[in-house]
Amino acid sequence: MLPEHANMLGDVHGGVILKMMDEAGAICAMRHSSRVCVTLAVDSMTFHSPVKVGHLVSCRGRVTWVGRTSIEVEILVNAEDAIHRTVTHTNSGHFVYVALDDARQPTLVPPLLLETDSDRKAFAEANSRKQLRLSRAQS
Repeated sequence: MLPEHANMLGDVHGGVILKMMDEAGAICAMRHSSRVCVTLAVDSMTFHSPVKVGHLVSCRGRVTWVGRTSIEVEILVNAEDAIHRTVTHTNSGHFVYVALDDARQPTLVPPLLLETDSDRKAFAEANSRKQLRLSRAQS
């Protein structure tokens, strides 16, 4: 991360990290659906620790839930101090995307294969987040 990414405290601005996470999540959603995907919601976002200027940042995403046209992706962010060889988990979040057809309308996406207990647990947790999101929208 470079000085132009810094906030007034000299740490990387949260919005920069959020943008990186959104882009990583969209790539995961597009790879799953083989379609253009756009952000529908940021379901959760946690800042565990600051990212410092000079750190190398990596985002790792995995599809955790799939509906008819929407896809949830969990994104984990790590910051590495390459000089001291330390890696810190700095952020985590759940982003929801919708797949679009050529007319930019929501389109069906393939189901998610739940192969492990971890996959099934992540899917159930994502489904709970979806239900909460829908209940908030109806309020």
